[in-house]
Amino acid sequence: MTTLKVLVVGSGGREHALAWALSNSPLLTRLYVAPGNPGTATLAENVPIGVLDIPALVDFAVAHGIDLVVPGPEAPLVAGLADALAPTGVRCCGPTAAAAALEGSKSFAKEICDAAGIPTARWERFSDAAAALDFVARRGAPIVIKADGLAAGKGVTVAATEAEANAAITALLTENALGESGATIVIEECLTGEEVSLFALCDGTACILLGAAQDHKRIGENDTGPNTGGMGAISPPPGFPPDAQEAALDLFIRPALREMAARGTPYTGILFAGLMLTPDGPKLIEYNVRFGDPETQALLPRLQSDLLPALVAACDGELAQFSLSWLDLTCVSVVVAERGYPGAYAKGSPIGGIDRAAAVPHAAIFHAGTDLRDGHLVSAGGRVLTVCGTGPTATAARAAAYAAVEALDYPSGVYRRDIGKKDVLF
Repeated sequence: MTTLKVLVVGSGGREHALAWALSNSPLLTRLYVAPGNPGTATLAENVPIGVLDIPALVDFAVAHGIDLVVPGPEAPLVAGLADALAPTGVRCCGPTAAAAALEGSKSFAKEICDAAGIPTARWERFSDAAAALDFVARRGAPIVIKADGLAAGKGVTVAATEAEANAAITALLTENALGESGATIVIEECLTGEEVSLFALCDGTACILLGAAQDHKRIGENDTGPNTGGMGAISPPPGFPPDAQEAALDLFIRPALREMAARGTPYTGILFAGLMLTPDGPKLIEYNVRFGDPETQALLPRLQSDLLPALVAACDGELAQFSLSWLDLTCVSVVVAERGYPGAYAKGSPIGGIDRAAAVPHAAIFHAGTDLRDGHLVSAGGRVLTVCGTGPTATAARAAAYAAVEALDYPSGVYRRDIGKKDVLF
């Protein structure tokens, strides 16, 4: 394989972790991140292009001889980044807009599950508020209300009562709280169990396992408080060993690939299956068409192989004979957020101690919502940093991660102290 120029699209902790992994490849000659953050700037050249500026991303890729584009978030894929790059000959490790509907439309993903025999929650689709309210009255609670379209993590309500469900339906279908994204909704049964994230790399026909992680979505310890974009993760997740992960490929990934190919929309790129490990076996909660955040930050420190040729092989339809090696380690990622998140929060809070934290043995720091102001690092988002620790056990990984968190000088930073603690004595 010849040497390669790579463009990563995004600005969060996930993209910093991707840039970090790719920067270690001997095949890499030049790395760009658009728009990037102060962390990616230490590994790559940041390019001031927004993730949804598809024409500018394509123009940059062509003008700079980019060999591979690696999208981080889902929005540019749903908007057609892969489609726009295809005529130029620049590889894009991500699905076409039609295939990205697996994340872009909850009801489309459910249709794929039904057609392919993929285990998932029972569901119905509604665009009429009265019909949806009547359905909830007949089915009762708990029940789950989902906006059909992309909603930046704000489109799902797990309603413990009928009143909560009715309020969610009214907000979406009557008050247009999420605009077009919530003009259609999916109502489904509420699954119970442990939630895990399964990742596969796909080339349209074949797939290989990229591992699994368990996200911690709520802001407070013991899974209390409102949902967030994710406050930390552990990989591999307790109770979901490698053999169960491989078996899950046969249940959730390969059938979806066959169905997508049969429909004339083959799926290429990362396919992330959010699963619930129920008493009746694993069931699909949702598909995502990209790496997760903060799961990526917990996955990639465990990767022993070179990530870059694997991503190229996915684009070139050559995964059937490909494999990846993983270190027999646990990684825990802890998100440090600005006080007030996921509600209103300030920006511009000073952040110190980054070098001290990064020097903690077996720790790594990935930037997300950060910026430089007069040469000093400050907060610029809700989720600000992801602090990772690796070790032979979850206990060791947690110890490294939290030692690094405590080395930070970030008074307005908040974080959960129980990431990866489930089923672990610490």
